[in-house]
Amino acid sequence: MTNIEETPRKLTLKAGSTTLTLDKEFGKATLQQKMLLWKKKPVEFELADIDDIAVKSEVDGLSGAPIHHSVLHRRSGEITVLTTEEANDAAETVKKLRGFVGLQS
Repeated sequence: MTNIEETPRKLTLKAGSTTLTLDKEFGKATLQQKMLLWKKKPVEFELADIDDIAVKSEVDGLSGAPIHHSVLHRRSGEITVLTTEEANDAAETVKKLRGFVGLQS
C-alpha cells in the first residue's frame, strides 16, 4: 500500500521498503530503499534531474496477471521502481508525483 504525505513544499511517498522524499525548498529528492533487512545508502539527486514519472505495466510470466509499477526516470538514464499497485492506484500515484515536480501530463 502506498502512502503519500504532501505539503506545498514537500512530498513523501512510502511504499513497502521504498521512501521517496521530494523537497522543493532545497530542490532535492532523496530515495531510501531496503534490501531484505538492510537499508541501502540513501540516494540524493536534484529535482531537476527527474525527467519522467510514469506507469510501467507488464504481465507476470507465471500467473499471467497484470503488474503495474510507478517508475521514476532520471536524466542519467537511471530508472527506479517506486510502487507496485493496481492500475488505477499506480496512475493516481504518478499523477500526484508528476504534478508535484511540475511535469506536464
